[in-house]
Amino acid sequence: MIDEGYTKYNCHWILEAPLPAKGLENLNLWREKMFTRGLIGQYENGIGFGNLSIRQENSRQFIVSGTQTGSLAYLTSEHYTTVIEYDWEKNSLTCTGPIQASSEALTHAAIYEANPEIKGIIHGHHGQLWENLLGKVPTTAKEIEYGTPAMAREILRLCQEEHLLQAQILVMAGHFEGIIAFGKSLDEAGQLLLQYLDGGNYT
Repeated sequence: MIDEGYTKYNCHWILEAPLPAKGLENLNLWREKMFTRGLIGQYENGIGFGNLSIRQENSRQFIVSGTQTGSLAYLTSEHYTTVIEYDWEKNSLTCTGPIQASSEALTHAAIYEANPEIKGIIHGHHGQLWENLLGKVPTTAKEIEYGTPAMAREILRLCQEEHLLQAQILVMAGHFEGIIAFGKSLDEAGQLLLQYLDGGNYT
C-alpha cells in the first residue's frame, strides 16, 4: 500500500513567516534535480512522495520540505519549515514556518541524531532502484513503517549493526520504493543518490 504523504507523528506546528529565500538555494537546486529525475513527485492516485532537508549549523534543528509538496515542480520559501524539537518515544515533533514538516521528518531527525557530521538528507522513491538495492545496502525491517518511532529506532540500529554511516544510503523495505541518502552536505547526499541511479542505467 502506498501511504506516503500522511503524517503519522503528532505535529506541533508554530505558524511563522517563511525563511529567507537566499538560504534555500541549494535545497531548491537539489529538490528540482530530484523532481526532474522522478525521485520526488506524485503517484497517479494523487499522493506525493519525496522530501529533503539540511541541518542548521551547530544545532539539532533542521530545515525540511513541507508535507504534501511532492506534486510541485518547484518549491519556494513557503514550502519549507524548521524542525526545532522532536521526541521519538512520544512520537512528536515541533516545527516552525509556513507549512507543516514532511511526514518523514522524524526519520530525518534520527539520521541527524546518529552523527553530528551529517548535514543533508534526501528521501526519494524509485521502484527499480529500490528493488535492486533491497538487502544490498542497509535495509530496514519490512514490518517497520515510515514516520514512526520504530523507524527512528531502526535507523539507529542500522548505524550500529549495518554500517549505515559508511554506506550513507538505506532502503526502507516496509515503505514501497523508499530510499534515503545522506552526507556531510546536501551535495554529497544528492550526488550519491544519482550515482546509484545512473549506475543502474534507469530511465
